[in-house]
Amino acid sequence: MNIGIFTDTYYPQVSGVATSIKTLREQLEILGHNVYIFTTTDPNVEKNVFERNVFRFTSVPFVSFTDRRIAVRGLFQAYQIAKELNLDVVHTQTEFSMGLIGKFVAKNLKIPCVHTYHTMYEDYLHYVLKGKVLRPAHVEKLSRTFCEHLSGIVAPSVRVLDTLTNYRVTAPIEVIPTGVDLHKFEGKPDPYLREKYGVSQDTPLLLTVSRLAYEKDIDRLINAFPIIQKQVPEVKLMICGDGPAKDDLVAQVKQLKLSDDVIFTGEIDHDEVPAYYHMADLFVSTSISESQGLTFIEALAAGLKVVAASGPYTDQLLDNKNLGATFETPVQFTQKVIEYLQEPAKYTDLSYRDQKLASISAENFGEQIVQFYLESIELYAETRADHSRESI
Repeated sequence: MNIGIFTDTYYPQVSGVATSIKTLREQLEILGHNVYIFTTTDPNVEKNVFERNVFRFTSVPFVSFTDRRIAVRGLFQAYQIAKELNLDVVHTQTEFSMGLIGKFVAKNLKIPCVHTYHTMYEDYLHYVLKGKVLRPAHVEKLSRTFCEHLSGIVAPSVRVLDTLTNYRVTAPIEVIPTGVDLHKFEGKPDPYLREKYGVSQDTPLLLTVSRLAYEKDIDRLINAFPIIQKQVPEVKLMICGDGPAKDDLVAQVKQLKLSDDVIFTGEIDHDEVPAYYHMADLFVSTSISESQGLTFIEALAAGLKVVAASGPYTDQLLDNKNLGATFETPVQFTQKVIEYLQEPAKYTDLSYRDQKLASISAENFGEQIVQFYLESIELYAETRADHSRESI
């Protein structure tokens, strides 16, 4: 198949969506398909740099979310390129500029358009004029409007499925969790990495990998850290990532006098991230806005247990203490973290992890998406045939 992926977010941008698309492209190409990326320009990508099968369209930073881009032109150019490529299916990954362009291309080429709904926008309303204009009802209407006339929708988690169902979206929806290339997270800890950050080999280390945004609730994690320290005095916390909340988080750490024990690494290149997982003893997250939580899967793939906020996705993922645990209150969070740190050998049955990872491998992800494409193409053909008969 010739597959066109339309997205506002792509490498070198760092996000769960970019990672998901990169994994999808790799797996589809391994399975023998041709994948073409239609995306926005990026200030970190020079215009004369060759990117195989990547087409970039003029864009500007998104309002109040300046590290994300919105295409401002390219509608007919994208159509002409897609027509020459003889696309079989369009797969949109955004409800904004490139997503709308993708729907236009699919409609005019008379091919199916499928969509992955990645983002729980109700968690992000504060980015647009501090939440004073857009309301959840607006998100519902905009999401339902975009999802009209699609041949299928991929929901990365049950939470996304439930949300779209509540929005009264009528297109077929299938839950397909984003896969992870498990081979990238194999290996052993690099002793020099701990040395780089002044952390001894026997020091318990908590790790979180996240965009440093307010909706990720990292301030809750920092507030809980002194309570964990009382039971595990030598523990350190490493926060990997960058984002708009960083300055406030650094100020919070200073105010709590935790600067010697909380480490901010800044943004880490995606290829280097596995080494940071291997360096840690436990992965932690206090975010309540995760729709799929790729970092949780990556942590499991690297051999870490995970403690994360309770929700439909995390409760299903962390359904055994050999994988990790979920929490509902700050007290539960600190109790579970302390238990894992103080009794590291208590839950060591790897069979649960192996079984879980097999279901969310990148290979399985790619195969499920291909099957979804084939079903969507068949549905599209049936729908067109029905419309033709009705017009006679």
